[in-house]
Amino acid sequence: MKIYLARKGYSYSFTTIHKYMNVELGLHSIVRPKKPRQEQGKAHKVFENKLGQVFTAEKPNQKWCTDFTYLFLKSGEVRYNCSILDLYDRSIVASITDRAITSDLAIRTLQKALTSQKITKGELMLHSDQGSQYTSKAFTEFCTSASIIQSMSKAGHPYDNAPMERYFNTLKNECIYLYEFSKEESLYQAVEEFAYVTYNHVRPHSSNEYQTPWATRYAKNISSKISIT
Repeated sequence: MKIYLARKGYSYSFTTIHKYMNVELGLHSIVRPKKPRQEQGKAHKVFENKLGQVFTAEKPNQKWCTDFTYLFLKSGEVRYNCSILDLYDRSIVASITDRAITSDLAIRTLQKALTSQKITKGELMLHSDQGSQYTSKAFTEFCTSASIIQSMSKAGHPYDNAPMERYFNTLKNECIYLYEFSKEESLYQAVEEFAYVTYNHVRPHSSNEYQTPWATRYAKNISSKISIT
């Protein structure tokens, strides 16, 4: 804030700025809660990184990324969100929040995405980290049954799944950290509204030349149909 004010020609000490922000205006910094510890289960099967940080796709539902993140209620209780993002336009195609971070949550989220989208069998790649939820027997077998190609980040390489990291940061900074959620129903609703309404239909995205994900999705589809006819 001191630097921002200096750019406008105002010179104040850190103490003065702190006084007016905290005492006079009641403004406080957002402090991120500490990430909860999670025990890693034994991997049933680990897949190579087929995505290779190529975060683009030629058409919808060709490359999806998925991951989990933690969310806190006002009481301090933890909830977990699993989301799936389409690299074609950065739209969120599925999002579910629940009380436990399990392979079942990962499967239900994937089922939700498959139900809502038109998929070409054998052409969909799903990229994730090497978390036990994605390497479990139940999840890998579900992907096989749906003809989904699994790809995984290298252990300890979060940038291999950068689009998901960015989405979760946006979700928390522009929604979760701005409010206190006393009831889990309110938290769940806020996450879904942000994903399916704000993020997909309202918020511009830099990788889409500052168009919304869905505007980009339909604009591309419309232009391709026009060129064909």
